[in-house]
Amino acid sequence: MPLHPTLQRVTERVIDRSAPTRRRYLDRMAAAKSQGPARAHLSCSGQAHAFAAAGPDQSRLAEASVGNLGIVTAYNDMLSAHQPFETYPTLIRDAVRAAGGTAQVAGGVPAMCDGVTQGEAGMELSLFSRDVIAMATGVALSHNVFDAAVFLGVCDKIVPGLIIAAQSFGHMPAVFLPAGPMTSGLSNDEKAKVRQRFAAGEATREELLASEMAAYHGPGTCTFYGTANTNQMLMEFMGLHLPGSSFVNPNTPLRDALTVEGAKRALSLSALGNNYTPVCNILDEKAFVNGIVGLNATGGSTNLLIHLIAMARAGGIVLDWEDFCDLSEVTPLIARVYPNGLADVNHFHAAGGLGFMIGELLKAGLLHDDTQTVAGEGLENYTHEPKLIDGELTWQPGAGTSLNDKIVRPASDPFQETGGLSRLVGNLGTGVMKVSAVAPEHRVVEAPCRVFHDQDQVKAAFKAGEFADGDFVIVVRFQGPKANGMPELHSLTPLLGIMQGRGQKVALVTDGRMSGASGKVPSAIHVCPEALDGGVIAQVQDGDVIRVDAVAGQLEVLADGVLDRPRATADLSDNHWGVGRDMFHAFRNTVGSANTGATVFGDF
Repeated sequence: MPLHPTLQRVTERVIDRSAPTRRRYLDRMAAAKSQGPARAHLSCSGQAHAFAAAGPDQSRLAEASVGNLGIVTAYNDMLSAHQPFETYPTLIRDAVRAAGGTAQVAGGVPAMCDGVTQGEAGMELSLFSRDVIAMATGVALSHNVFDAAVFLGVCDKIVPGLIIAAQSFGHMPAVFLPAGPMTSGLSNDEKAKVRQRFAAGEATREELLASEMAAYHGPGTCTFYGTANTNQMLMEFMGLHLPGSSFVNPNTPLRDALTVEGAKRALSLSALGNNYTPVCNILDEKAFVNGIVGLNATGGSTNLLIHLIAMARAGGIVLDWEDFCDLSEVTPLIARVYPNGLADVNHFHAAGGLGFMIGELLKAGLLHDDTQTVAGEGLENYTHEPKLIDGELTWQPGAGTSLNDKIVRPASDPFQETGGLSRLVGNLGTGVMKVSAVAPEHRVVEAPCRVFHDQDQVKAAFKAGEFADGDFVIVVRFQGPKANGMPELHSLTPLLGIMQGRGQKVALVTDGRMSGASGKVPSAIHVCPEALDGGVIAQVQDGDVIRVDAVAGQLEVLADGVLDRPRATADLSDNHWGVGRDMFHAFRNTVGSANTGATVFGDF
């Protein structure tokens, strides 16, 4: 199938825009590769330190004639999504040893749970944790003793941070090994209803806790289609997972077989063999365009509008929100997974999942098939699904048709003709909206605004009955990366949902984030410039009429003289200490804007 002209045009635009920075990046990777396996150049003392605890692998490492695989892990046993990684290093070491190589845990990276910190002070470290993860990975691999690496991570900031760092070591191959989603528990829709009842004072805290624990009940990723599972989708669309591996449940024979195969595959792609496939060759402009298409086709997390830009910049590729939205205009929404529908990711996977979707998008000319992946040349490999037959891992053609058209549909009969994202531009700045879960009748809101400086003020006003009737645009400002680290405001979702359910027209406008769990309420988020960076959002006052129009792509304050007003200020001192926030002063001072990836790294 010929490429869709918009896909071709956007790709060419990205290539042209990125040419100088991409060339510099690839030159650096070529120089790093030319130095060869680094551990052979270590001093005898250095080698002794590096191999002292390697046990039976010590002599092999000293010979430097076999591949050495670095393991970077985000394991901790507080996060359900990362707890399964506890057993991975042993599986990986044994698998690589049997293949004639060696493997060492290079280091660990922090992994925080946005679900735990949602609405709490710790959420203000969440976005910054992505860059800390990248830095920690850099430290882990800086010993320069590895020929390839595997990365163990799943959740919101972990995968993007690992990708940024993997590209810093882009001359090496890398395979990302997921843990998979937890088995299905209480449905996400039922959980959301209990949250709304609690916000309205109709459910007790005991009922709420019982509901949450029935939903989040075991090891694995949360089952709704938020940022964590969007990350997993991207790793397949961009060729860094083994095909079909994203949504296989933890602690199953198939999951373990995929982990073993992923470790062996990573080592087989090193410069020591005949199939050298470094990260810098996989993560090119076409791979990132494929990722954006996947984001739109699945109605994925708005967080990736920030993360994909930061990830791309680490490889010298410059993306713009315009690229996302131009592709959204031609990408059909062909999946409905909660919060865009009732199904969870286990149901999605059973209905045909990513393999079916990739096949449909390839047939529609909406993906580049000529990309390098860890599975070989071409994205067609990702239409196959893994199976264990007589104990042997094999890949077979996946579902050629949807097994449940309420969850996944062919590109010729989508849930909607365009993707799940909309870019909003106007005198208030530039923002984005995830529209895939927003009903058409709610996509345009024009109403007087109420202005707040944090989400707790919004909750207090709601409890005081200030939103009992009438239509509102809720503005929450001073939530950008420079102000307080750009926390997610997902804890506002239940009360905004209550207002919408009462028949009120309601929208959110913020320079903060709303997360991959954002759903039915229209939310213009990531507004740039942020309030602390000269944004007009700092000049809005209570009562100003704001138009949030996801159809026409408008974000306008309809009040005279707004630009002549002084900018509001906020006392942010309480956001700069406690729960570790005092250690991130340098990050707040140097972080870039959301539309450039909200990263502290600047240009690589």
